[in-house]
Amino acid sequence: MLSSAMQSLELREQDLTEMGSLIQSRVVLEVSTQVQTLLDSLDSAPLDIAVTGESGAGKSTLVNALRGLSDSDPRAAPTGVVETTAEPTPYPHPGLPSVRLWDLPGTGTPSFRAERYLEQVGLMRFDFFLLVASERFRESHAQLAQALAAAGRRFYFIRTKVDQDLRASRRRRPGRSQEGQVLAEIRADCARQLEKEGAAAPRVFLLSAFQLHRFDFPRLQATLAEELAGHKRHALLLALPALTAEAVGRRKETLRRHVWKKALLASLVSALPGLPLQLNVPMLVETLGSYRRSFGLDEESLGALARAGAGSPQWLRAQVRSALARELSPAAVRDVLSQAALCGQAAARLARARLPLLENLVAGGISFVAAYFLLQGALEDFAGDAQRVLEAAYRTEEEGGPCDPPDPGFLYD
Repeated sequence: MLSSAMQSLELREQDLTEMGSLIQSRVVLEVSTQVQTLLDSLDSAPLDIAVTGESGAGKSTLVNALRGLSDSDPRAAPTGVVETTAEPTPYPHPGLPSVRLWDLPGTGTPSFRAERYLEQVGLMRFDFFLLVASERFRESHAQLAQALAAAGRRFYFIRTKVDQDLRASRRRRPGRSQEGQVLAEIRADCARQLEKEGAAAPRVFLLSAFQLHRFDFPRLQATLAEELAGHKRHALLLALPALTAEAVGRRKETLRRHVWKKALLASLVSALPGLPLQLNVPMLVETLGSYRRSFGLDEESLGALARAGAGSPQWLRAQVRSALARELSPAAVRDVLSQAALCGQAAARLARARLPLLENLVAGGISFVAAYFLLQGALEDFAGDAQRVLEAAYRTEEEGGPCDPPDPGFLYD
């Protein structure tokens, strides 16, 4: 049965325009190659993020958190009580290997020189830098900021372990400590220290690697999304954990922009002899599987969220309502495609009128429209499911979950 989201879909004008600029040939193989090349360039777009700071500031733990991993995961960057990073080390995102977070050696040595350090780590290979401190920003951070600004490289100041600061404040001032006031004081103090050391208009973000959905991580995500463009922005929006409704919405929109390419590629086989709705169902199943993982609705993602203390797997799974997120199979996809084709007759006529070559390529457009509606509707449904899962997870946390996780001690490095 079609979801309400799918029943209300229309072909987007921007998609028709982009398709019109691409489809200039009646030859299926030529168009297929063009679309596949576009998708390959999108999936392989490199994004290199440098994470640097003093030893013990939580660089490695932050690298793991930004990759959606715990410190105990076999794929995680090693953490420890002493500096564990001797040279720049790339850690690929587990689902997007072209996105790499680089754990850089610590900066807090008496002989530290910013220009020499940046030359040694390979300044120009990184798209932006996260300058990390856990207690206070020091002269080395300001030196790095000045050198990066002079080289025209983006950088952001990250103050970690604010969950520990809040616990300490509550112990010092029981009953009088207000979280918002404490965070504002920390933020202002960081900016003041950096300005004192010569950093101009520093942008400071307060984070906890163990409670990434809280504090300034959503603001950092929004800032990065505004300042990156093209394929790198797309990679960022898919790679960093989507832990708020706004982040889920941005992820949905960046995926939506490329639905027409996926639908067209899957429907090009319908130009071959056979049924009028002959589609590459395995390709659509693979695409829907990647969407489901992107929104954290697969079993592995839900299990990881449950292990983090955000409710039982059964409770989180109960928030997933869309049929294809619950059960993704070729038979389920074929069923939804058939219904989408019935609902897409008017859209197919519009597509043929705007793109006459579509008649020859994809069986008069109906196979394309069916795949397009399937993927667009699934994105809407999966995004709604993701928001319900996050709301349930964080409501559980607020009602007695791990608002104050145990002091991680040496694990925070």
